[in-house]
Amino acid sequence: MLGQGIPIVEAYFVKGLIIGFSLSIPVGPIALLCIRRTLARGLLSGLFSGLGAATADIVYGAAAGFGVGFLANFLIRHDIVLRLVGGAFLCFLGIRTFQSVPPTSPENHDEIGLVRDYVSTLFLTFTNPMTMFAFAAVFAAAGVGERDGNYWLSTAVLVLGVGLGSAVWWLCLTGLVSFLHGRINPAGLRIINRISGAAIGLFGIGVLLSIVLIFLPK
Repeated sequence: MLGQGIPIVEAYFVKGLIIGFSLSIPVGPIALLCIRRTLARGLLSGLFSGLGAATADIVYGAAAGFGVGFLANFLIRHDIVLRLVGGAFLCFLGIRTFQSVPPTSPENHDEIGLVRDYVSTLFLTFTNPMTMFAFAAVFAAAGVGERDGNYWLSTAVLVLGVGLGSAVWWLCLTGLVSFLHGRINPAGLRIINRISGAAIGLFGIGVLLSIVLIFLPK
């Protein structure tokens, strides 16, 4: 049994890596924030921002994989409030990013700043309940949920793989942006701030408009 279980666990870990990496790739407000912070404050700032999103992915992945009803019910009951808070926060970040001026010299990486970067993206990812449902759909397609003798172990390993896969993507993204940073002049950084700020703000407006659509007659 042990010899049969180990390959199954390894397979779920690989599945988790692929799922976590793939679901993190689409460019959204979190990716734009990571890119902008990497350009403005360096690799660590962008990476810690990405790790905040990866942590939320682990929590949502665990909720989807283990079927944690309490978290799912909480997200469903407070969907509108979460969208309202998340949308407003995105609009605020969009305005700040649009108006921000690129630093003339590299900023220091203080612990408080890195924690703030981490917590902000963790919070933003948590305000999007659709993330959990996306994991649930992908997990179902990947065959997760078959309650055999290895269910709990294989699901835990898969969720761990999801977190690591997500973290690997953020490391790749921020590493690439950091590498290209020296090729971008201050004027280019200002343009990136304007585009990123406008895009993040539009994401926020889209979230707020989705609340209005809920109350429209079908």
